[in-house]
Amino acid sequence: MSLNLDTSYISKCNQALKRAYQQLGKYEEDSIDYEIYRSAVIKEFEIVLEQSGKLLKKVLKPYLHTNKAVDKLVFKDIFREAGHHGLLELEEVERWLEYRDNRNSTSHDYGEHLANETLSLIKQFIEDVNRLIKVVDAS
Repeated sequence: MSLNLDTSYISKCNQALKRAYQQLGKYEEDSIDYEIYRSAVIKEFEIVLEQSGKLLKKVLKPYLHTNKAVDKLVFKDIFREAGHHGLLELEEVERWLEYRDNRNSTSHDYGEHLANETLSLIKQFIEDVNRLIKVVDAS
């Protein structure tokens, strides 16, 4: 079974995230350049997270009994189902759920503490996205 899903957009966004994260490390935390790159990292994180859920939802269609069942899945359930069907490891699913919780927090209260909390997740997130892209490409 081959779904032939296009992962070029998420790949490009993940590359932008990686580059912004690398650039961020070149600046002092109190500089305007740091602020610019921190904002870019957080925005790309949000975009990539949403794209990840959308792509994985498409991958799950053959695993569930109806398209309607897939359509009813909310973000966290998409990743739980992916773990249930062996598309992701349990540890990966737990991290994706943490990413979502973090995203929900930052969208409601964009403070410096939450921004820094997001930054602490980015290195692993980039790796998890690369793994997810491989899962999607293999489906």
